[in-house]
Amino acid sequence: MKKYTDSLKKCILFQNVEEIKLQAIFKEINAKTETYLKNQTIALEGDPCTSIGIVLEGNIEIQKLFLSGKILTINKMSQGDIFGEVIVFSKLKVYPSSIVASSKSTVLFISRNDISRMCSVNTDVLINFMGLLSGKILMLNNKIKNLSFDTLREKICSYFMDEYQKQKSKEIILPLSRKEMAEYLGVQRPSLSREFINMKDEGLIDFERNNVTLLDIPAIEDYLF
Repeated sequence: MKKYTDSLKKCILFQNVEEIKLQAIFKEINAKTETYLKNQTIALEGDPCTSIGIVLEGNIEIQKLFLSGKILTINKMSQGDIFGEVIVFSKLKVYPSSIVASSKSTVLFISRNDISRMCSVNTDVLINFMGLLSGKILMLNNKIKNLSFDTLREKICSYFMDEYQKQKSKEIILPLSRKEMAEYLGVQRPSLSREFINMKDEGLIDFERNNVTLLDIPAIEDYLF
């Protein structure tokens, strides 16, 4: 496991955990690693979830598969990212979406029992795990908030104001591509792009690729109330 120390340090679960303590933790648990080729399925929707997964190498995608054959990418993950942390302690304990390697990837799996053991012996891991779950709840609340808005303009304005508060600047860098943002907001990408242009023409914003300048914050906020 020493080989993957740098990857584990990027994982929120092991933030502030000294390397010597990290090595001691993994001597006490039965974590295992699996390597997947590009486009190989890691888990299918409905499969039992008995452990969390941490991406040690490569990239993976969380996907929703529809009967029509359409595939919706819900999230993309890379080195240090974690999945299954909410599901593994739920009553259902099944994956709600499929997980696929988008490049050759190595994933570390830690069972539910070993997670409990880690949290009981290291307070930093416990605090990090609680913070991770809290962050997921806040993210879910934001998604619910976006669904409550009636118009695309309202959804975009809400997203911009959230990023404005996070980045504390009128010049924000969007963390998502247009495609990813459209999926996050539950809208069509062409509609999103048109609304960006409309807002620019109205003097609300200016943008170049993923750099957006909020020109009239009071007017943007008016759409949210």
